[in-house]
Amino acid sequence: MQKWLNKTELEGALVKLIPLTLEHKEELLNAASDGELWKLWFTSVPSINTIDKYLEKALEDYQLEKSLPFVVIDKKTNKVIGSTRFTNAVTHHKRVEIGYTWYAKSYQKTGVNTECKFLLLRHAFETLHCIAVEFRTHWHNQASRKAIARLGAKQDGVLRNHQIGEDGTLRDTVVFSIVRDEWAVTKKSLLFKLNQ
Repeated sequence: MQKWLNKTELEGALVKLIPLTLEHKEELLNAASDGELWKLWFTSVPSINTIDKYLEKALEDYQLEKSLPFVVIDKKTNKVIGSTRFTNAVTHHKRVEIGYTWYAKSYQKTGVNTECKFLLLRHAFETLHCIAVEFRTHWHNQASRKAIARLGAKQDGVLRNHQIGEDGTLRDTVVFSIVRDEWAVTKKSLLFKLNQ
């Protein structure tokens, strides 16, 4: 039986998303170093201490057909500037989550996130024929919550005490989604933003 989440490349005007591999290790560390992103306690950006585990989990989840991880490449410089992935995929129900998204600090608030999300959402709704795409973020990640809402996603709710962090703290997770019937208007809105 054919996989639902097949390796693919997604390309826009600013960025290209290509399948993540072990060979991207150093480039991902360089991107994460721009802003020392691993210091944000409410995110899962890899550091020199966690990169191997990060890559292993991403590639293992792909083999289990739960994930499709990408590196984000700046088309001008051909440099890896971050990562994102389809995750928590449920093939039978045609649902995915877009998560594990982060960008080098110098690429934040530049239009890169909007284009990446547009490419992922278009693939999810028009190629994978998803009925819903979820986004989840830490309650305390205000920047992420605002960015998800700006995409046109609606907040579904908050999963209280959803996860236990490595330090033992409890995470409340905010869940957002875009459903298939909303894609046409969301697409129009994102294209308008990208053309500004």
